[in-house]
Amino acid sequence: NLFWQMQKQSMKPDNVTFVSILKACASLAVLEQGKQIHAQIIESGFESDIFVGNSLIDLYAKCGSIGNACQVFDKMSERDVISWNSLIAGCAQHGHGKVALQLFEKMQRECVRPDHLTFIRVLSACNHVGLVDEGCQYFDSMNRDHGIAPAAAHYVCMADLLGRAGRLEQAYTFIKEMPFQPTSVVWMALLGACRIHDHVDLALHVVEWILELDPQNSSAFVLLSNMYAAAGRW
Repeated sequence: NLFWQMQKQSMKPDNVTFVSILKACASLAVLEQGKQIHAQIIESGFESDIFVGNSLIDLYAKCGSIGNACQVFDKMSERDVISWNSLIAGCAQHGHGKVALQLFEKMQRECVRPDHLTFIRVLSACNHVGLVDEGCQYFDSMNRDHGIAPAAAHYVCMADLLGRAGRLEQAYTFIKEMPFQPTSVVWMALLGACRIHDHVDLALHVVEWILELDPQNSSAFVLLSNMYAAAGRW
């Protein structure tokens, strides 16, 4: 509303204004309004602005309009790691995991240095298409090839990737061997995988770790009780 009132008062938006309104559109996933803003951006001559371009990619990616996101990306005369991250994330989230990984490989060929967010997107893409071994390789390359120490979010991605693939014992060992104390979120990822694969015994051990870290975590109790019920082990 403020944006439209601004225009009614004949105030011209600048690149900062467009970035702000695009961010709002992306958070609300209002694609049609975003397209209207995009048309105004072209008319105003801000389409070549890298910050506006990144915001457009983010908008289209979050709305699942991957074709439009790719068009904006391809037209950009200058791209940074945010440009690549946004498009990789959109592809990963909307069923184009292999495309996301191809983008990551292209990103490296163009000598754009990935950051910690890039690898969260890449590991998520591997998870979506079930590329477990590739995910392990990307995880290992973080520190070895790029000097990026994996953070808790990367371990969550890996625990989820291994767990969903049915490699529950491997995921458990992976978490236990983390170089810092695992968070309850990491254990919850494994607990979710235990539910998928009906591994009640491991789930019990995982819940013990979760409750040690987060005694008020009722979700773990509920998930475990549902598993026991489904297995007829009351």
